[in-house]
Amino acid sequence: MAFTPPSPSSPPTTHNKFRRRTRICILSLLFLSVFAPILLLYESKGFIEDLSSFKGRRDLLKLNLVKQEEDEGFREPILNVYKDVNVDPLVSFGSQDVDNKSDEPIIGKNTDFIEQNEGDSDVKGNNGQSQEEKMLLSPGRKGEIGRATLEHDQGRRAMDKKIKEMKDQLIRAKAYLTFAIPANNAHLIKELRLRIKELERAMGDVTKDSDLSKRAVQRMRAMEVSLQKAGRIYPDCCGMVKKLRAMTNNAEEMVRVQKEQETFLIQLAGRTTPKGLHCLSMRLTAEYFALKPEERELPSNPDVLVHDSTDLYHFAVFSDNVLASAVVVASTISTAKEPGKIVFHVVTDSLNFAAFSMWFLFLHPPGKATVQIHNMDNFDWLSTKYNPPNTQGHESQDPRYTCALNHLRFYLPHIFPTLNKILLLDHDVVVQKDLTSLWRVNMMGKVNGAVNTCQGHDPAFRRMDLLINFSDPIVATTFTNQPCTWGFGVNLFDMREWRKRNLTTLYNKYLQLGKKRPIWKAGSLPLGWLTFYNQTMDLERKWHVHGLGYHSGIKQEDIEQAAIIHYDGVMKPWLDIGIEKYKIYWRKHVKYDHPYLQQCNIA
Repeated sequence: MAFTPPSPSSPPTTHNKFRRRTRICILSLLFLSVFAPILLLYESKGFIEDLSSFKGRRDLLKLNLVKQEEDEGFREPILNVYKDVNVDPLVSFGSQDVDNKSDEPIIGKNTDFIEQNEGDSDVKGNNGQSQEEKMLLSPGRKGEIGRATLEHDQGRRAMDKKIKEMKDQLIRAKAYLTFAIPANNAHLIKELRLRIKELERAMGDVTKDSDLSKRAVQRMRAMEVSLQKAGRIYPDCCGMVKKLRAMTNNAEEMVRVQKEQETFLIQLAGRTTPKGLHCLSMRLTAEYFALKPEERELPSNPDVLVHDSTDLYHFAVFSDNVLASAVVVASTISTAKEPGKIVFHVVTDSLNFAAFSMWFLFLHPPGKATVQIHNMDNFDWLSTKYNPPNTQGHESQDPRYTCALNHLRFYLPHIFPTLNKILLLDHDVVVQKDLTSLWRVNMMGKVNGAVNTCQGHDPAFRRMDLLINFSDPIVATTFTNQPCTWGFGVNLFDMREWRKRNLTTLYNKYLQLGKKRPIWKAGSLPLGWLTFYNQTMDLERKWHVHGLGYHSGIKQEDIEQAAIIHYDGVMKPWLDIGIEKYKIYWRKHVKYDHPYLQQCNIA
């Protein structure tokens, strides 16, 4: 009998039903395996947490659901670590190195070691608030000096809120890591370490909230969750306070040590002669002695020294720096309305006499003006009539203070016995306007004409008792601490009144007395205050703007309107540590195209 297949309309067998259900199950599993991850990614909105966060996810979710009561849990102590702009840049809790900026600074800019005078005031120690701290806190200070890595805008005095909060989180997380951790909370240690690493990488070198990425904000939120968890596990507020206080003290100690190192290095740089200047002096000296003896005869105009004509304007510069003196002479002559009436008397020592003579009288004659080079070792009257002006045995070893050239200014009437009025300029000044009208100033019977520093907001403001010992009976009975102070650098002297009052003898009296008892600190400035006490007339401030060698906050309009700008302080414009934005006024009077300057790499 033949087999007849079932018709299509016949009901399916049990075997066929089982195969169909199997296929449906397999297809369903395949569907889930493909589309389930996509759905998870969509629900999480693209944010994939680290594997370590899944381990404690249950606890973290509980913490997210629990509102932090105000009277429970961990309370943070009030911290001021990052409110001090001097501390924050120096303490890096991340893996990034701190970049050092020179300017400006830091720095600094300024500080106890940066004296505000031209180099005549004594170097302070590290007692009390440093000058750098005063400048950083002053409204005009932009934070040029020092070692700070924050770039401050004038309109933004504090760090951005989120950046500050992130750094605060790093401090708290590292403080928690130092606590004794029970064995059953080892996962929290790993979590905190991971959060620290993530947050440091996300922050990088960013200093503004606007530069933060979305990822950094997410890392900050994750860190806050971990810190909340750690605060519940370790609610020892006293322990946290002690740890944070220790961290603060450690940061302050680091700042103190670095300031002391900066003090030493800047003082060393200020005292050391740059290689280029030494090279220039040696080249000029060699060229001078290469001349034949008859060629070394210096051109001179004896009538200039013998007669003090009202038609001539006499300037004096005491220096051992040929390049700096060249800038003073060049800037004065270039701004003079009548350069033919300018007479410069440059006084130097025997070591630099040949270099000065070669530069001013052979290589760069002053044109219509007159330059006289004087060798201080030829002043025979100095050793016979007076004790040599040195401060050997005094507490200061800085050559800027003990150099005899600094003290020779008190012998001007003897160096130039026929002159009646002379303008003394330091070698770290630049003349920007004609100075001849100073000779028409009425001195009102005073000997010294100088710009005072009486204003309290003036960064050069100092009381006399800063450099003079008023506890000494002689000082206390002769002087008061009330008169305005002033600085050397731009001084108009009436030589007739000077001779009449015999002030050079008075200077020697205080000089010798100071060697026997501490009535003044090293330098010629305190001796000037004593010698010209009640003998100084105030000049208008437009004649002399000082501070370009230590203060970076001087207004540009004040500099441009001044007749003379003064680079007093250790940051001289010919040094690498000089304030860069002020060097332009000095550099435009330097002959950089001269072969000697190029050969000595002076640029």
